[in-house]
Amino acid sequence: MDKTKPWIKPVLEFGPLILFFAVFMLFRGQEVIVWGEAYSGFIFATLVFIPALLVSTLIQWWLSNKLAPMQVATLVLVIVFGGMSVWLNDPRFFKLKPTIIYVLFAAILGASLVLRRNWLGAVLGEALPLDLEGWRKLTLRMALFFLALAVANEVIWRNLSDTTWVYFKTFGLPVLLFLFLLGNAGLYRAHALPEKAAEDDTA
Repeated sequence: MDKTKPWIKPVLEFGPLILFFAVFMLFRGQEVIVWGEAYSGFIFATLVFIPALLVSTLIQWWLSNKLAPMQVATLVLVIVFGGMSVWLNDPRFFKLKPTIIYVLFAAILGASLVLRRNWLGAVLGEALPLDLEGWRKLTLRMALFFLALAVANEVIWRNLSDTTWVYFKTFGLPVLLFLFLLGNAGLYRAHALPEKAAEDDTA
């Protein structure tokens, strides 16, 4: 992946989501007949999204020879819950998927705090060198952030329209993540480590 052109990674990461959004907007409010079954625009977009994400993930694995645990977990949950939505022709399963992902991530981060393990630093240490106290604070904040995202997803999909949820999923979540990372800039500065010290700290 490091030797490929810089635009390839964001295309592979965000391409399937943008495709989902485009297909939903194109077929919103319509019925699409696939294999003799009538699907809503939302279910049809989900049907397109699943293989797109699978292909994208396989290409990323082929280019870099590795996948992050988050990518693997996301792919598995998309296949399982997206597949259930298509199989049962019920959008609720796919809408529930982000809640499960965020609760899972929050639980993993919470476990790392209880066990006093720097799992977040092991994953992000090369890109973001922090001391152990910095990782502890960031882990706690990120766990709470993921819990908040899970609650937000539940509130939106249970009370608002499909279109609102799709906008939230496609644009709202990335914006919230960006704002979270930006909002922790002070923590990054206060607990920054020199590159060599960071390598020793996460080893």
